[in-house]
Amino acid sequence: MQNPLFQFFSIVLFFFSAPVLLAQQQDPLATADYEQQRQWVDSIYSNMSLQERIGQLFMVDIFSNRSRAETNKIKKLISDQHIGGVIFSKGGPRQQAKLHNEYQELSRVPLLIGMDAEWGLAMRLDSTFALPWNMTLGAVQSLKLIEEAGASISRHSNRLGVHINFAPVIDINTNPDNPIIGNRSFGEEKINVTEKAIAFMKGMHRENILSSAKHFPGHGDTNSDSHKTLPTVSFSKSRLDSVELYPYYKLINEGVSSIMVAHLNVPGLEVQPNLPSSLSRTIVSDLLKGELRFKGLIFTDALNMKGASNYKNPGDIDLAAFLTGNDVLLISENIPKASLKIAEAYEQGVISEERLAHSVKKILRAKYKAGLHKYEPVNTSNLIKDLNTIKDDVLYEELIENAITLVKNDMGVLPLKDLEIKKIAYVHFGDDNGDAFLKQLRKYTKVDHVKAGNLNNMLEKLKAYNLVIMGFHKSNNSPWVGYKFSKENLTWIHEISRQNVSILNVFTRPYALNDLSSSSIEGILIGYQNSDIAQEKTAQILFGALEARGKLPVSVGDEFPVGTGFFTRSLDRLSYGLPESVGMNSRKLKKIDSLINVGLSSKMTPGMQVMVARKGKVIYQRNAGYHTYDKRIPVTDSSIYDLASLTKILASLPLIMQLEEKNILDFNSRLGDLMPYFKGSNKENIRLQDMLLHYARLKAWLPFYVPTIDRATKRPSVRYYREQPMENFDIPVAENMFIRNDIRDSIMGIIKNSDLEKNLGYKYSDLPFYIMKYYLEDYHNSSLDYLTQQGFYKPMGANLTSFVPIKHFNIDQIVPTEEDKLWRRQLVQGYVHDQGAAMQGGIGGHAGLFSNANDVTKIMQLYLNGGTYGGKRFLEPETLEKFNTCYYCDENVRRGVGFDKPQLGKSGPTCGCVSLSSFGHTGFTGTLAWADPEEEIVYVFLSNRTFPDVDNRKLIQSDLREKIQQVIYDSIEF
Repeated sequence: MQNPLFQFFSIVLFFFSAPVLLAQQQDPLATADYEQQRQWVDSIYSNMSLQERIGQLFMVDIFSNRSRAETNKIKKLISDQHIGGVIFSKGGPRQQAKLHNEYQELSRVPLLIGMDAEWGLAMRLDSTFALPWNMTLGAVQSLKLIEEAGASISRHSNRLGVHINFAPVIDINTNPDNPIIGNRSFGEEKINVTEKAIAFMKGMHRENILSSAKHFPGHGDTNSDSHKTLPTVSFSKSRLDSVELYPYYKLINEGVSSIMVAHLNVPGLEVQPNLPSSLSRTIVSDLLKGELRFKGLIFTDALNMKGASNYKNPGDIDLAAFLTGNDVLLISENIPKASLKIAEAYEQGVISEERLAHSVKKILRAKYKAGLHKYEPVNTSNLIKDLNTIKDDVLYEELIENAITLVKNDMGVLPLKDLEIKKIAYVHFGDDNGDAFLKQLRKYTKVDHVKAGNLNNMLEKLKAYNLVIMGFHKSNNSPWVGYKFSKENLTWIHEISRQNVSILNVFTRPYALNDLSSSSIEGILIGYQNSDIAQEKTAQILFGALEARGKLPVSVGDEFPVGTGFFTRSLDRLSYGLPESVGMNSRKLKKIDSLINVGLSSKMTPGMQVMVARKGKVIYQRNAGYHTYDKRIPVTDSSIYDLASLTKILASLPLIMQLEEKNILDFNSRLGDLMPYFKGSNKENIRLQDMLLHYARLKAWLPFYVPTIDRATKRPSVRYYREQPMENFDIPVAENMFIRNDIRDSIMGIIKNSDLEKNLGYKYSDLPFYIMKYYLEDYHNSSLDYLTQQGFYKPMGANLTSFVPIKHFNIDQIVPTEEDKLWRRQLVQGYVHDQGAAMQGGIGGHAGLFSNANDVTKIMQLYLNGGTYGGKRFLEPETLEKFNTCYYCDENVRRGVGFDKPQLGKSGPTCGCVSLSSFGHTGFTGTLAWADPEEEIVYVFLSNRTFPDVDNRKLIQSDLREKIQQVIYDSIEF
C-alpha cells in the first residue's frame, strides 16, 4: 500500500504540472474554428498530387531588387514544383508587394510568405521601419513595451502580406565574441531572454503573424558563423537543458508557432561527430518533438548555409532534413533535385504517407491560421506611408528611453546639477556621427565641442573645463558592424578621465566596455545604438529630463555584471519628443507649418521661432525664415531675439515674486514706502498689486528719448550722447552711441513728475517695470542683468538668455529688430529695440532681454512646474498662484499681477481657446510666451516683425500668433 504522504504529494504535483503538460500538448497552429480549419486542410490535401504535396515542404528565397529574369525563376518553381512558400529578402516594399501578388496569383495553393524581420522589415527592405535591436530591447524593463514592439513589426508584416516572421531570436548570447548573434539576442540571462521573447511573441500573435523561435537548440555561445562553417556548441546536456533550451520550454508552453533549427555541432546532444543539429534525428525528433512535445512547424535554417551545405550534396541534404523530422525545408539549393529525391523515398516506402501528411497538413494549418483560406492581394496604395507611421516613431522613442542604461554613477554625477558652476566640453570618439548628441546637449546648457590633433593638445584644452562629456559613436547601419574602441581611443579616454571629471556615453553594444579601463570615469551611459533618437534621449537622461531605467542585458567584464543599471530621478527639465507621446496629433500640428509659411510669404516678419511643449516635453519646434529679408542668415536654434515686453515676466517678475515670498514686499506695499523717492508725489500711495495689474492710473508710455534729440538737427544731442565711451558718457545705447551716466535720474524724475490718468481703469503701462527695476537693483545693490543671470538663467541652463547680447554672443547670432531712422539712425542689432530700455544701457525692467525659444520655454516651464526646474526650487507654487490671479475681473481687468491673462471679451492676446488659469505675455517686436496649467502647454513665438520698419503691423493684424495657438489646442486628443 502506498504511503498516504506520498499520495498527497503526487496529487499536488499533478495539479501543478498538469497545466504545463496540457499546454505543451496543444497545437499552436490550431484556430478557434478548428473544425472549419480541419475541413479546409483536408480538402486541399486530398486534391493535391504527390508532387504538389512535396512542393509544400519548400520555402524559397528571393530578393525583390533582383532582375526580372531572376524573380521570374520563382514563378517557374511555383508552376512546376508547386512550392509552398517564399521568404523575401533584400529589396523594397513596393516591388515586394508586386511580386507577392504575382506569385500568389500563379499558385494554386496560397503561398506562405516569410521574412526575417527581427527588428522590423528594415532588416531586409529599404523604405521601411526599424525598431531597436534585440540587445537594446533586452535592457528595457517593461514587458508591455516589448510586446508592443512585436505587435508593431507584425502590423507592418501584415500590411506587406507577410505571414510568418522568423522571430524572436531566443539565443542566449553568453559569448561576447559571437559573430552572428550578438545584438540579435535579448541578452545572456535566460530569464530575461525568455520573458522578452514571450512578450515579443505575444505582440506578434496579437496581430495574427506566425512566430518562429530560433536558432534551436541555441546559437548564443558560438565564436563562428554558421553561414560560413559549422559552429560547435560544446556544452553538456545538463547545461544545455538548463540554459540554452530553457527559453524553448517556455515559448513552447506559450504557443510559439514554429521553431527554426540551426546548423550547429552539438556533441552534448548528438553523438555522431559534426552532424549538423538540423540533420540530427536525436535533436529534431527525439528532443524537440518528443521531449519538448512541440507540435508547431519546424523549419530548417537556410540549407544553402555552409554549416549545412558542406555536409551533403543538394537534394540529399533536403531528404536528410525531412527524414530527421523538419517540416519546412528553407532555401534549398536545388528544389527540383530535392523534390525528386523525396518522391523516390516516398515511392520506396522510406517516407510513409503518414509522415508526409504530418508535415504537409501542418503547413496547411499554418496557412489557414495566417488567413490564407481567405487570401487577398496586397493593396499597394499608401504602402510606404502605412509602413512608416507616427505610432511606430513614438514606440521607437519609448523603447530607446527605457533601454538606455547608466552602468556607473560615481558620486552621483548624473543627472547633471548645478549648471551655473559647470563648464562643459564634449569630445567625440568613434567613426560615426555624433551631431545629434551634441545638438541635444546644447539645448540644456553651453557645451563646447573640443577638438585637438594630438592627446597633449587635447589635455591642455580640457584644463579649462570641469566636466567632459565623451561620446563613442559607432555605425547604426547594422547590428553586425564593428563596435570596439581603437587603441588610440582607449588611451585618450583614459588620460582625459584621469585629468577631468568625465562621463562616457557609448552608442554601440555594451561589449565595447570589455576593452576599457573605467576606474577613473565617473559616469558611463550605454545608448546601445547610434541613431539620432538614441543620441538625443541619452543627452536628455544626462540632464535629468528623462530618467535612466535600463539594465544591462549582458555582462561586461567583472565590473558590470548582467542586470547592472542605476535608476535616476527626473529634475523637471524639458524633454523633447513626439506629439503623440503627450496626447497630441502630429498631423494636426502640421497646420502650424502652413501658417508660418503664410506669415513669411506675406512678409509679416523675416523669420521666426515657434516652440510648443506639453507635459514638460517639447513636441513642436520650427526655426523658419531668415534674420532679414536679404535671406543671408537662416533662423536656427541658436538665433537670439529681442523679447521686448516678455522681459517683464521673464526677468523682473520672478525677482519680485521672490521678495514677496520673503515678506520684503507684499501686494499692499505702497510705492512711497518701497521707494522714498516717490514720497510726496502723486504716486506715493499706489499699491504694488495695482501697479503690476496695470490698474494704477499710470501713463502707458513716456517718450524718454525725445528730449534728448536736438530739435534743430533732429539728431541725438551732443548734450546727451557721445560716439565713444568717455567719462560720464559710458552707457551704450547702440553701436558708437553712448548716453550720459545720469540719465537714470532723468528717467526717474520724468516718471515721478508725470501725470496720472484722470480715471481709474485698466491701462497697460511699462512704467511699473521701470520703477521696479530701480527698486530691485537698489534693494540688491546689483544690476538686473546680474540678478537674473545668477538667480535664474545660469542655474537653469538658459545660456542664450541675457541682457545686452552684443557683449556675449556673435553678432550674426543676434536677430536685428529695426532700421532705426528717427533716433539711433542705424541698424539695431545686438542692442535692445525699446528706446527706454536702450537709454538704461539695454537693461530695462520692462524690455531688454534677449533669448531663443528654447530658453523662453524653459522659464515658462519653470512656472508650470510650480517654481522648480533642474532639481532646484526657485519659487513656491503658492506664490505663482497668487500672482497668476485675476483680481479685478469684475472691473474688466483681465491681468494677473505682472502676468497677462486671457481676454475677457472678444479681443486679446490669445486664441480664446485657452483656460482661464493660463498666463503669459506678448512683446512689441512680435513675441509671445504663454503657459496653460490645465493643459500643461507652453507656447512660445519669437519674431522680428519690426524689421525693417516698426510700422509693419501685418503680424498683429493677421492674428498669426493666435491662429497658431488655436491649432495647438485643436491638436489635443487627450
